[in-house]
Amino acid sequence: MKHHNKYLIKALESYPYDLEETVDSLDYALSYDPDNPMALALMGRVYSEIYQDYELAIEYFEAALEENVQLVAAYSDYLLALTHNEDYEKALKFVDFAVSVKSSDKGMLLARRALIYECLDEYKKALKTIKIARSHSYNNDFMSYLDDFEQRIKKKMPKKKGKKK
Repeated sequence: MKHHNKYLIKALESYPYDLEETVDSLDYALSYDPDNPMALALMGRVYSEIYQDYELAIEYFEAALEENVQLVAAYSDYLLALTHNEDYEKALKFVDFAVSVKSSDKGMLLARRALIYECLDEYKKALKTIKIARSHSYNNDFMSYLDDFEQRIKKKMPKKKGKKK
């Protein structure tokens, strides 16, 4: 076993419960192989989810995907970082690409697209996208997530004015 793989495994095992161990292990993994896509993607998650430094997180995700564009495990997290950073157009373009990749989680990617539409106040597009995502849902937890997401969107939609009698 190569050393960087050993440290990557340690980082994966400790995230998100032991952040010190995660970051130390990632530093070691990246010192052995600075282009390790899994280590770069996990570092992107740390910067996005923990530090909320979305610009740096995006840099890590893009470096990871540059090394291995087939790293489908990073797609959803990358999209979330782009969304939090309000890079909506870039995120929508990436979703278009990502859903075409074999073995990508199309349901989650489409849910991310719906989130982008929600951020853009495009509620009808968000609802249509959730409907499509539902067809790519293969477990009850994700289906419940989509149901809750749909209800949240519907609450945000402007109320239609009724006709006065």
